[in-house]
Amino acid sequence: MTTTPAYDTYWRFASLRQAVFMRRVEGYSPPWTDDPVLSRYRFTNVYRASDRVSQYLIRRVLYEGEQSQSEVFFRAILFKLFNRIDTWEKLADAVGPPSWRKFSFERYATALDRLMERGDRIYSAAYIMPSPAFGSRRKHRNHLRLIEHMMKDRTPQRLAQVRSLREAFNILRSCPSFGDFLAFQLTIDLNYSALLNFPETEFVVAGPGARDGIRKCFADTAGLSEADIIRMMSELAESEFARLGLKFQNLWGRPLQLIDCQNLFCELSKYARIVHPDIQGASGRMRIKQRFVARKIPLPQWYPPKWELTPTVASSQHSTKSAVVEVGT
Repeated sequence: MTTTPAYDTYWRFASLRQAVFMRRVEGYSPPWTDDPVLSRYRFTNVYRASDRVSQYLIRRVLYEGEQSQSEVFFRAILFKLFNRIDTWEKLADAVGPPSWRKFSFERYATALDRLMERGDRIYSAAYIMPSPAFGSRRKHRNHLRLIEHMMKDRTPQRLAQVRSLREAFNILRSCPSFGDFLAFQLTIDLNYSALLNFPETEFVVAGPGARDGIRKCFADTAGLSEADIIRMMSELAESEFARLGLKFQNLWGRPLQLIDCQNLFCELSKYARIVHPDIQGASGRMRIKQRFVARKIPLPQWYPPKWELTPTVASSQHSTKSAVVEVGT
């Protein structure tokens, strides 16, 4: 394999971005970094489960409410199809705590209709959510029909019987409108819950951003697949941080998983637009759209209990408010 200068930047970016996250959790006041790109632009966390939307999903959607297979799956898919905290909370205000047992298509659809009529945005811009063909002119109504279809097709029960992350992915991939990347992301989301319990080191699918990052890091991949390269990065992480003299603070003992290395390639693709403008990716994009706005607020963390991370409570000595970390509780 032949690397480019962006390869070493991948590891430096990971170390710098995780340091920002840890300083925020520990309650330090901004600025949390002297890196000009990280200070100016918005990047997701190194660990996918640490991002704001993932944290909300884990704590407020997956582990809050009835834990039956059907209810956990219904809540997870309903949340992730829109992938927007504000939509979930406004929908819950209109129909009550979302529940398959009490689900009414027309009631949920009308509540979303009203949000759109008010001018509210109901979908996240994180990634494109294609509309399944269920006969409606409105995408959100088609997505509600898709959930009905998946529930009646006994998707949660079939997922509960799988023996690997790949099998779970294959079930979701067979659902209408789900491509490889979306099916994989939903598989990881469900794997946070009690419905699935497989190692994140088992299986990975590279998204468009990750493929762009891989192209920027490697001039020649020697025929390795994108999934092989992501796996290689996860296996080399400790030695590469050491080679570059970088201090990487992992997630309270949890090393980088395949999904995290996949996400890092996506974020590296954006970071390299500024620090390596001469290295071209597949997308041809040259600018970063989202700006970073520092907010001095507590950053509570809560992870799936099955991960068994060491419980930590960090009482801040650097802020008037404490940043509470509840991992595995």
